[in-house]
Parts: sequence; C-alpha cells; structure tokens
Amino acid sequence: MSSSAMPAPAANLAQLSVGSSALVKAYPATGVAFTRLREMGLLPGTRVTLIRVAPLGDPLEIQVRGYRLSLRKSEAEHILLEPAPPAA
Repeated sequence: MSSSAMPAPAANLAQLSVGSSALVKAYPATGVAFTRLREMGLLPGTRVTLIRVAPLGDPLEIQVRGYRLSLRKSEAEHILLEPAPPAA
C-alpha cells in the first residue's frame, strides 16, 4: 500500500523548492540586510516565490510584491516561512 504524502513545507526560504510559494513568517529584527529587506517590502505575511537558484546554490532569486530580488543563501536561511494559500 503506497502513500502519496505531500512534501513537508519549507521551514526557511533556502529550503523552498523552485517555483513554490510561501508566506514570510519571521526573520531577525536586526542586521543591515534584514533592515533593507523590510524597507523593500519583505514583511511577515508577504507571499514569496522562489524563481531560481544559482548553479552553486548561491544566490537565490525570489519574487516578492511583483519584483525580483536576489538573496544570499545565508540570508535566506534566516527567513522563516509558513504555507501559502493557493494564489487567486
């Protein structure tokens, strides 16, 4: 008897599969990079989609609020996610 279980949701942005979307749950409140992300609109509750990952795994390209943004993998690992409802 086989089970067709869904894959576990990504815990952080670096674990998200290419083409998948999730909602930002939280990330560090301090640090220049995270301050800049807040200024660019990457806030808790924001939907993000992983567009692509560079051949060596760093950086990652995401889509957020209609634009694309590249992040270091080390930064993406600190951005916690929660499952997103299907896009409308």
